[in-house]
Amino acid sequence: MPWDFDTSVPVYLQIAETVRRRIVSGEYERGSQLPSVRDLAVKAAVNPNTVQRAFMCLENDGLIETRGTMGRYVTDSLESVEAARETLAQDTIGAFCRRMEALGYTGEDTIELLKKTYEGETK
Repeated sequence: MPWDFDTSVPVYLQIAETVRRRIVSGEYERGSQLPSVRDLAVKAAVNPNTVQRAFMCLENDGLIETRGTMGRYVTDSLESVEAARETLAQDTIGAFCRRMEALGYTGEDTIELLKKTYEGETK
């Protein structure tokens, strides 16, 4: 089944973001081999060059590495994966805070609502 892409963001960036999230969440474990460019292109229903470009971004970020003809692998570096995880978390929190502010919530209101949500007091 093809992926659902947002037309306002380049597809290769969306693929890179999806793979990045899979790496930091542990779905793609450190040191594990990634799907081939062709396999991922078929799954995403995109041109293999698009996946290649996404992989180049991830390689430049230090999250994946090419091992000659053996394919691409997730980095073994815990430090690199944790740094990417932290960046994604900060980006997510920033976007959430901006949306809450747009709804009229203050920082304190947002924190209180989060606490209630984690404690199961809201739906």
